[in-house]
Amino acid sequence: MSNSGSAIVAPWLTVIGIGEDGVAGLGDEAKRLIKAAPVVFGGARHMQLAAPLIDGECHIWQSPFERSVEAIIARRGSPVVVLASGDPFLYGAGATLARRIDAAEMHTIPAPSAFSLAASRLGWPLQEVTTVSLHGRPIDLIRPHLQPRARVLALTSDENGPKALAGLLSEIGFGQSQLTVLEALGGERERVSRHCARDFALEKVDALNVCALEVVADADARVLPLASGLDDRLFEHDGQITKREVRALTLSALAPREGELLWDIGAGSGSIAIEWLLADPAMRAIAIEASPERAARIGRNAARFGVPGLAVVEGRAPDALRGLPRPDAVFIGGGGSETGVMEAVIDALAPGGRLVANAVTTEMEALLLARHARLGGSLIRIDIARVSPIGAMTGWRPAMPVTQWSWVKA
Repeated sequence: MSNSGSAIVAPWLTVIGIGEDGVAGLGDEAKRLIKAAPVVFGGARHMQLAAPLIDGECHIWQSPFERSVEAIIARRGSPVVVLASGDPFLYGAGATLARRIDAAEMHTIPAPSAFSLAASRLGWPLQEVTTVSLHGRPIDLIRPHLQPRARVLALTSDENGPKALAGLLSEIGFGQSQLTVLEALGGERERVSRHCARDFALEKVDALNVCALEVVADADARVLPLASGLDDRLFEHDGQITKREVRALTLSALAPREGELLWDIGAGSGSIAIEWLLADPAMRAIAIEASPERAARIGRNAARFGVPGLAVVEGRAPDALRGLPRPDAVFIGGGGSETGVMEAVIDALAPGGRLVANAVTTEMEALLLARHARLGGSLIRIDIARVSPIGAMTGWRPAMPVTQWSWVKA
């Protein structure tokens, strides 16, 4: 953190979680600190909930939120109280502030999160439930979590969230799922109602709501398996796709680690980058694709796989690589034989970075053979054959062999 070397070590910023029950749900310490605070920051709803205790200046969150963060930092060393919803460190203001303010300068008093309250109402063990925030985020993020028999708690953005979620479930084959809407948890307006996703018709939903899903998959549901090497038919593509068996081996060679950034060069359908992102929510990826049509298709695929955060750069390597953040791993699936691509990638990788390149043409294979001879690494040949009809019988039809070079930068 930027302030870890600061001489200020005593907490001056107090972050207090507040629920829909307002003052009644606060402990004595929280009440005392709010009462004594010369300055209080928070949302308009938070200010209204804590109004009986606030004697100091009130500062409603500004837009963009970063302006309020700067205003808080400008008061470093003077007492400041921030009011936040529930647990401030679960998709809350506390997590945002901690990126700029050292933990030693903060004192936090959390309240139960919306997820905790929802789990307690349903009797669901929270450690056995998937939790996801769709608040201010694309609804497509729910897609990877739609596993048969799974229980999911989803925090929505507003009163339209439950209907949109029910519509998505019905559209992609999960219409039989049970959707419980938990509104204004912990307050006087609390309401819990249970619905079948495909028959959802709840009107006048409170803007503060959590949706609990008990996932039921139809026979044709778009379930995303948890293993690498997803069915090619799940992707929209024009034939320019790393086939599932080769993709599984490629992801294994790329060896994703939490929070790492991948460059997928010559991304085609985006299948490698998409499966990289599916490995963990913290993963990051940039797909580089020269064809505008394919670049647009990558964006559509990313949304349908629930990884809308995939960045797509339309352009041809190596020129398109300039200015991109340094990658932890690079996959070259197309365009690797272009002048300067290999050199640019090798230069961009930090020590310990991984490079995996696949070749189906003799020109690209010759380049990989030369790189392996000079730099070492691992070189394998992937031969896949599939059963196909031969008249009234069946036989093996070989796919184009793939030469794969993987290398770790020293």
